[in-house]
Amino acid sequence: MLLSAEKISKNYGMKQLLKDVSLYLNEGNRVGIIGINGTGKSTLLKILAGVEPPDEGTISTNPNIQLSYLPQNPPFQDHYTVLEQVFAEFPSQFRDLKEYEAKSMLTRLGITDFEAKMGTLSGGQRKRVALATALIHPADILILDEPTNHLDSEMVSWLEQKLTRFNGGLIMVTHDRYFLERVVNHIVELSRSQLYTYEANYSKYLELKAQREEMDAASERKRQSILRKEYQWIMRGARARSTKSRSRIERYEALKDQAAPETDETVQLSHLSSRLGKKIIELTHVTKSFDGRTVLRDFSYLMERDDRIGIVGRNGAGKSTLLNLIAGQIQPDEGTVEVGPTVKIGYFSQENRELDPKQRVYDFICEVSNEIKTEEGTFSASQMLERFLFTPDLQYSLIGRLSGGERRRLYLLSILMSAPNILLLDEPTNDLDIETLTILEDYLESFAGPVLAVSHDRYFLDKVATTLFEVTEGGILNEYQGNYSEYEEKRKEMHQPAPKKESSTPKGAPKKQQKLKFSFKEQREFDTIEEDISALETKIAECEVESRLAASDYVRLQSLIDQKAELETQLEAKTERWLYLTELAEKIAAQL
Repeated sequence: MLLSAEKISKNYGMKQLLKDVSLYLNEGNRVGIIGINGTGKSTLLKILAGVEPPDEGTISTNPNIQLSYLPQNPPFQDHYTVLEQVFAEFPSQFRDLKEYEAKSMLTRLGITDFEAKMGTLSGGQRKRVALATALIHPADILILDEPTNHLDSEMVSWLEQKLTRFNGGLIMVTHDRYFLERVVNHIVELSRSQLYTYEANYSKYLELKAQREEMDAASERKRQSILRKEYQWIMRGARARSTKSRSRIERYEALKDQAAPETDETVQLSHLSSRLGKKIIELTHVTKSFDGRTVLRDFSYLMERDDRIGIVGRNGAGKSTLLNLIAGQIQPDEGTVEVGPTVKIGYFSQENRELDPKQRVYDFICEVSNEIKTEEGTFSASQMLERFLFTPDLQYSLIGRLSGGERRRLYLLSILMSAPNILLLDEPTNDLDIETLTILEDYLESFAGPVLAVSHDRYFLDKVATTLFEVTEGGILNEYQGNYSEYEEKRKEMHQPAPKKESSTPKGAPKKQQKLKFSFKEQREFDTIEEDISALETKIAECEVESRLAASDYVRLQSLIDQKAELETQLEAKTERWLYLTELAEKIAAQL
């Protein structure tokens, strides 16, 4: 066991985030924590990382265990260069050993100017520098808060592979459902101050949760059925002098006092939109450059009412620029953007509009609209806030006291309250919980106008998009029909090498089937390969033990890490060879 958290409780003011919860992390466990925004996921990570103390309970780790933590909003020094920030917490000899690896990792994360000052970077770039800092740390435990935010699809795939190969313990909060599907082997759901643990990836978790909820519902139906019968018996006039009657009444009272299974409330989205005329938006030969670099080149498009467009591409390619041009926030260098007279754009930007932390939640929404008319009727600002899970207490709280996810949800409500008929969404999945995302996806499916979404969330694009725009480095925009998975398949087909032509044999020439057999060398190798594999596994285990004992000696630790990596490479090659030889042995045996 790498970490144990026992009977943890945490209270913020009147809000109970965690109540007597326990969590255990073993080597090889990759845990994904999910739950509605504001339930305390980031707070739980802070407690596990030792950044914040619990009100009650204990956190235990082996003293030789190394832990690395990526917070949701990482601190940084404006005057540090990128590399200085990465190695700020390490001695100089560690930087000498790891600088090449750090530069390689930063490059994979889209950071190539290693001497740039942190104060000049965007929020997304700073988060990626913080991710590199967490990953470069020699760690037995990785604790990551929203590691996939601000990563493009290629970066997410790289991170998936890296974390899948990680041999220690991993705990992370993420709302990327494909990431949860492919990386984690345990799901922990935080709901109503309690933790529910599932030994599963995301799809298996959904199955197990549905089973649990069905069992709870079946138990509640049975309880209600018994209550009705017992109530009728009591109303007929049970005789209290009978011991049997008294015990039956006591059982009825106990059954009546038993709490029904609690379920989380979910965001309720109503169809809010204004009338949209025939003319929507037309882009004609649009070109846009920044500092001599063309991010959009000669692009034309006529928007249709039922468009569901996903916009993909590497970070910095120009995806947000396209949305800003459509929204009229910037003007093209060449070409025109014509907007119809009835168009009302709702722009959910990547960086939330500046929310005043000293303003009350209710006052912020009232500035947008006091009430809204929907297909279900007219709702006041307070009622809409409740539908977005802002309780009366939260409505009169200051925005500064909300979690990052709650602010994002409040910002989304402010966009929808303006009743737009075109939606532009820039990274809508950042910081929104899975429940809200699922409801948003269903809402977008039946939204009456066009939807354009910049997103690296592959699951979201599979659910929402019917067309993909790929923005390339040269500013050329490629169009693909279908959702994200179909787009990926088409790209793979385009990059596949042409199949080699098979050499033809003369007609009528009989094919002689050669009998399979081991060579002398293969036979000797097959006889000893299992012992070789066992010896390599023992050496790797010894390296892991020595690494923990040498945690404070960075030179020795680096040598052990390199030695372990070399042994793992040898083990992988030996295992592949064992598979080949075993398969060959089975074929030889089948000939006999």
